[in-house]
Amino acid sequence: MVAASPAEVSIQGVAQIALSVSDIAAATAFYRDTLRLPLLFEVPGLSFFDLGGVRLMLSTGGKPGGRGTLIYLKVSDLAATHAALAAAGVTFEQVPHVVGKTPTTEVWLAILSDPDGNPLGLMSEAPLPA
Repeated sequence: MVAASPAEVSIQGVAQIALSVSDIAAATAFYRDTLRLPLLFEVPGLSFFDLGGVRLMLSTGGKPGGRGTLIYLKVSDLAATHAALAAAGVTFEQVPHVVGKTPTTEVWLAILSDPDGNPLGLMSEAPLPA
């Protein structure tokens, strides 16, 4: 195999994430109504959502709950998001906690699961405490 030259390869980011689910109606309702993701469109067996410019495709074509894919959703206030989702009955595998620090921020993470057991990370960055 010959390596491509840098001029031939220009990956610009993530275009779409595909996630297998067992019940497209239940999964669509969870992502649209519970997580409040904008629904772009639906076709039989597929739902497409906007994740801030990255498309999330839910499909019934694969094996759900494989736990090999983890989507991290950026939120501005993790504590408030966690509280709202917990009040709506969402179960968290990991409650909000600090996973790292940059020179100016703390990186916070919480892990929940969708109806098929697919893990979802909620992530935010907060200024370092004074």
